Amino acid sequence: MLSPLCQNKPLKLTGILFTVAAATFLTLPVAAQDPGPWKPDARSSAPPPPPPPAASRESAPPQKLHSPGDNPVTNEPPSQPVDEIIKRFGEREAEFKKERDNYTYTQAFAIQTVDDQSGMVDGEYRMTSDIIFTPEGKRFEKVTFAPPDSLQRISISQQDLDDIRNVQPFVLTSAELPKYNVTYVGRQQVDELACYLFDVAPKTIEKNQRYFQGRVWVDSKDLQIVMTEGKAVPDIITKNNENVFPRFRTYRQNIEQGFWFPTYTRADDYLHFRRENVHIRMSVKYSNYKRYGSTVKIRSSTEIKNPPPQK
Repeated sequence: MLSPLCQNKPLKLTGILFTVAAATFLTLPVAAQDPGPWKPDARSSAPPPPPPPAASRESAPPQKLHSPGDNPVTNEPPSQPVDEIIKRFGEREAEFKKERDNYTYTQAFAIQTVDDQSGMVDGEYRMTSDIIFTPEGKRFEKVTFAPPDSLQRISISQQDLDDIRNVQPFVLTSAELPKYNVTYVGRQQVDELACYLFDVAPKTIEKNQRYFQGRVWVDSKDLQIVMTEGKAVPDIITKNNENVFPRFRTYRQNIEQGFWFPTYTRADDYLHFRRENVHIRMSVKYSNYKRYGSTVKIRSSTEIKNPPPQK
């Protein structure tokens, strides 16, 4: 989509769409209400989607988990060698990845562009879909809510599609570990969870490959990632194209059998283009996890609590 201010090539944004193989991507009539975390701005020209039922709306965690000074990171050494922790949580992440492939769930995402001068939302894209199985056991995505989008200053790229599937719900398995430098930072208490913190960055950037760069919180008991904060890399900037990506935070919750599943991703960031800086808000919500053929409930006793908003 072209910017209303300039008829050059459109700007592109990361992390909005979730896709499976194109041959199995089914678009159905609107049959579900959008549970996204942001209500459309009343002053926006974007047509608002139908409101969801009250029972389906959940409060979203803010971008920052802690207010300044809360639960500081300590340099206390881990209770076992760092290399052993990294090896073990890579193995646990591999087990989790295999387990998640057996689950169905609902995914709702939303993106808005914000005009900071007026405070108005000037563009929006929303989609809700179910990740399910056919009777033959083949996994695919069924779109259940997809109103027309009103984005004008940014557009969606193939990298965005890849990132929402692979980078934002980041899983650092044993197979992926050799691609990254993983550096122990310290410890931090996240509500009831005692966590190890690691900074993660790709060792090299291979052509046409997408990576995560940022920080991961690893539960010291389960040795599994419970939260990530960072961005997809690299930004892709050429003479005629700019494809840049926001910082995001992804929260996980403890599902039965001791696995931590991504349940919420949020970004509130500025995309820095040559022509302008674009303020975006983005969310991806994963809900209704069910193991294929059974029902699974989230354990509220180990859920990361919503902190008070930052001032």
